[in-house]
Amino acid sequence: MRTVAVIGAGKIGSTVVDLLVASGSYEAVLIDQSAEALAEFAGRPHVTTAALAIDDPAALLARLTGVFAVVNCAPFHLTIAVAQAAKAAGAHYLDLTEDVASSRIVRDLAADATTAFIPQCGLAPGFITIAAWDLIKHFDQLHDVRLRVGALPRYPSNALNYNLTWSTDGVINEYCEPCEAIVNGRLRETPAMEECEEFALDGVAYEAFNTSGGLGTLCLTLDGQVRNLNYKTIRYPGHAAIMKALLNDLNLRNRRDVLKDILENSVPATMQDVVIVFVTVSGMKAGHLMQETYVNKVFAQPVGGEVKSAIQITTAGAICAVLDMLASGDLPQSGFIRQEDIPLPAFLANRFGRYYATDDLPFRAAAE
Repeated sequence: MRTVAVIGAGKIGSTVVDLLVASGSYEAVLIDQSAEALAEFAGRPHVTTAALAIDDPAALLARLTGVFAVVNCAPFHLTIAVAQAAKAAGAHYLDLTEDVASSRIVRDLAADATTAFIPQCGLAPGFITIAAWDLIKHFDQLHDVRLRVGALPRYPSNALNYNLTWSTDGVINEYCEPCEAIVNGRLRETPAMEECEEFALDGVAYEAFNTSGGLGTLCLTLDGQVRNLNYKTIRYPGHAAIMKALLNDLNLRNRRDVLKDILENSVPATMQDVVIVFVTVSGMKAGHLMQETYVNKVFAQPVGGEVKSAIQITTAGAICAVLDMLASGDLPQSGFIRQEDIPLPAFLANRFGRYYATDDLPFRAAAE
């Protein structure tokens, strides 16, 4: 039984612990700065808790020494501190961050690491890249690659058409930071919340707009190989206009603590959500211009007798699947590992990746 340190006892971190321990292959050390957040895990079999300041390098290093891997589910601003401690402890490192700047530093840390460093292992970035890469490999020449992901309430009932389903800090960060993209063959940054588009899926109307971090390393991987590559977050129509008013007209992009307080005290959370994954790739195949699309919806469902939200299932399931593949020797054991290095069939066959599996074909293809 391998010991894994899970950093952060929030919605995702607690789900990671539940999944790993229930598998019978792992025991968890759950670390959080809040003793109150850890209280519900006290006395659970194969779970040890530790309340400490995550940004205290010495304390964190002491707790990580001897673990097989570190699964970082802490807020993005702690990414670098946790990654540095994991490297010093000689542990494998995985995280969920969508923060571009932090991910670049993690990539630098991995350059001479004797263990594996696998950042951006969640939904987006994470699984969306694995799914996109599986389609990309079908083409002789790429034209356009479009990635779209949304974690949405099934029953929206406010003007934002939104409920909180995951980290408020993460949502605000991806709404404010610059977005990586390839536009007309050139790598560039685009502004968040812009280039809003509308589409329908299964009779439901959606909008999608630029947000930061969802592409992971795909821009670097495909630079010089694709005409257009972009990532957008899916919401119900009207959401972007209200958020842009809050961020720009009320200048809350420069007062993120105020915006977080407003959202968390005004917008209810929900467990009744749906995660939508939508990838479209077009290009040349055997001399013909073709398009292939991957579409998936994941809903909230019981896990181990407890209902978990769709965003909990998809995010925690993804990072647990990658960890499990690493532990099984199916991934390199040292250095930087990209999400596009993880095969989709192997991911979906994994006991944790199965939450993404559907009865449909993995993509729906049609001539463009």
